Amino acid sequence: MLRALRDELGSRLGAAAANAWDRTVAGGVADLRRMPRTEVARDPGGTLYRYDPLPGVAPSGPAVVLVPPLGAPDFAYDLRRDCSLVEHLLGEGRPVYLVDYGPIAFGHRRLGIEHWVDDVVPRTVRRVAGLTDGPVHLVGWSLGGLFCLLALAAAEEAGEPLPVRAVAAIGSPVDVTAVPLVAPLRPLAEVAGGRAVSALYRAVGSWPAPLVSTVFQLTTVDKMVTRPLAILSRLDDRDTLAQIEAVDHMMANMHGYPGRVFGQLFHLFLRSNDLAGGSLQLAGREVSLSSVKVPVLAVGGRDDVIAPLRAVRRAVPLLTGAPEVRFETAPGGHLGVLTGRRARTTTWPALDAFLSAH
Repeated sequence: MLRALRDELGSRLGAAAANAWDRTVAGGVADLRRMPRTEVARDPGGTLYRYDPLPGVAPSGPAVVLVPPLGAPDFAYDLRRDCSLVEHLLGEGRPVYLVDYGPIAFGHRRLGIEHWVDDVVPRTVRRVAGLTDGPVHLVGWSLGGLFCLLALAAAEEAGEPLPVRAVAAIGSPVDVTAVPLVAPLRPLAEVAGGRAVSALYRAVGSWPAPLVSTVFQLTTVDKMVTRPLAILSRLDDRDTLAQIEAVDHMMANMHGYPGRVFGQLFHLFLRSNDLAGGSLQLAGREVSLSSVKVPVLAVGGRDDVIAPLRAVRRAVPLLTGAPEVRFETAPGGHLGVLTGRRARTTTWPALDAFLSAH
């Protein structure tokens, strides 16, 4: 017994020493290589990429189109090797495409949510459907999931349905009152009124990337405080250290928000919480979630403070036009529900089952 304990302690100390060396001297423990991909098309709305199939994996099923949110870099879907949704989908044989908007600059300040709903997402979907000769699966995380749902609804209402078989929205909040960080701000927003905020975002032009990163980090302030202790206590756990390193890398590469989008999020979401009622005013017309006509999967993270379960679940009764609506929960926070270590055994299998069924 003592010998076994001694051997285990020696093994853990050896692993901790090797990991500490790699973190501080050798450049890190996370494999941050991106899955190989090929540029398919480029236009002002972004760049469309096709990920290269994995050698020896037979193609299976319709193409999957990944739609990122604003703020986060596109590699949130490809966080690190062995913890990459892209890698997982390729391993299942699915053709995988992604639209990358690139960094947001001052010149994008007049772009609103309707730019992604009416232009970027529909154009991407139709382009991929044309390349693959059939309807696609649409997957969006956070605001990207809302872009997907609203784009489908807007296209239906315009009489030009998108060639989509099914859509998955992961960590996409519909009811802002259910978001703990936002709810206390709503009365303040009413007192401040809309004019001051409108003047601010028009003057600034964009919500800067460092500020987006800071706000994102504040949602996990408790983990930031205990982070050094967590690293020390798990110094022998290479997978945990690799995940921390990969998340840090993503946080260092966040993008900004166009000024107009920030204004819409303030007025339509924070002040009036319109989408919780089932519709959103965009470009002079109302877009209703009830107009979505394809199967929907909504996934909420149990520890997500940006899109808590109640905020995500609110979409279910509003999607009255969808032939099927599944709601799944998974452990993890806002990023963890998408590509955390536990997502490998929760979110990803649920997504696999949903896509395979449609």
